[in-house]
Amino acid sequence: MKHYLLIPFLLLNTQLIIGQKKNIYEYLPKNTDYLIYHDDWGRNNYNKLLNQFNSQPLNNGEIIFLGNSITAEGKDWSDRLDNPIIRNRGIGGDTTDGVLARSGEIIDSEPTAVFLLIGINDLYNNTINTPSVNYIANNIVNIAKKIKTSSVNTKVFIQTLLPISKKKSRKFYKLYNQSIKNINKIIIENQENELYSVIDLYSIFVNNRGQLINKLTNDGLHLNEKGYKLWSKFIKPITDSL
Repeated sequence: MKHYLLIPFLLLNTQLIIGQKKNIYEYLPKNTDYLIYHDDWGRNNYNKLLNQFNSQPLNNGEIIFLGNSITAEGKDWSDRLDNPIIRNRGIGGDTTDGVLARSGEIIDSEPTAVFLLIGINDLYNNTINTPSVNYIANNIVNIAKKIKTSSVNTKVFIQTLLPISKKKSRKFYKLYNQSIKNINKIIIENQENELYSVIDLYSIFVNNRGQLINKLTNDGLHLNEKGYKLWSKFIKPITDSL
């Protein structure tokens, strides 16, 4: 009996196995410390969306929008920006630790560019001082470093956090908006062209009282369609240039 067809068959199957994408959970640390600053809904949604992302793996060379619900609720960014290779990797309720933990999937796809907006839930889910402004800002910068050092040809854009227009009390949102300004300041001051570039979304969404412009939001935190149109118009020249 001849077996000469067996070797090509085995080689083909080995190539298929080698070429398979990792399960997203393989990238995550064994402990779950990266979920410490998520609320209960956020933890459940994190796992729900990771399962969804597993069934819709990234392709090499795409443009990734990475973040929390503010990114996620933009939905089809490829349609908004008229670019077929843009993918949405926003997870409602996610935090800076959550993005750091799942960044392996992004890195392995060697994206053309990553547009990062994260940090609002680190503040929103917890106290005004825990986690600290420095902790959140350093995590954001470290996400950029982790992506850029492992996927050197990827362009990383950090988008500044948006202000809010209400939460609990007037005193609270003033403190909250000050924390947002401080995080953005650290991001901007640590900008290195070879590592990441800053897109200052805050400047186009803030009113003269330091709050989110009311006509761009329905709840003081998330954007409405007018908000997404403004965001898209602001960054489209950048995505068009990639």
